[in-house]
Amino acid sequence: MSELRALTKAEAQRLGSPDWKHACHALLYAPNPNRLFGKTPLRFAVLMQMRFDGRLGFPGGFVDPRDISLEEGLNRELCEELGSGAASLHLAEKDYLSSHASEQPQRVVMHFYAKQLSLEEFRMIEEGAIQAKDHGFEAGQLQNVAFSLQPKASCTSTCDGWLYKLNE
Repeated sequence: MSELRALTKAEAQRLGSPDWKHACHALLYAPNPNRLFGKTPLRFAVLMQMRFDGRLGFPGGFVDPRDISLEEGLNRELCEELGSGAASLHLAEKDYLSSHASEQPQRVVMHFYAKQLSLEEFRMIEEGAIQAKDHGFEAGQLQNVAFSLQPKASCTSTCDGWLYKLNE
């Protein structure tokens, strides 16, 4: 397994096809005022999904050469994996967090985005995902993960660690 190296978005976009594939994934989260067993604050709900290989991951996937931008590819993947409710998400360049490249087992550039939703939007996406095109194939059951830290800020500082673990 080769090392991941952090890149700026501009550096990452210079790594083009056919030599490199690009994958985009999104951290979708919502403030959650509820408490676990009436005591422990949940603070945030984070949307993850069971992947085809049995691991937990964030929704997203490979950008197709026909996609005009990384964000268009990500939004297409979100609709395929989460259903029509994801069409209203419109992840954009402002939601971008980081890019990392790996050369083994294949040349892949991974881009990570984050977007805060309302708890109502979050729940609508959860409920509609079972009707998604790729539900049960590429993407499996959604997981609502309780998160005690502010996810976007926490992810910005720990994203490197998450990506390394996902790539092991």
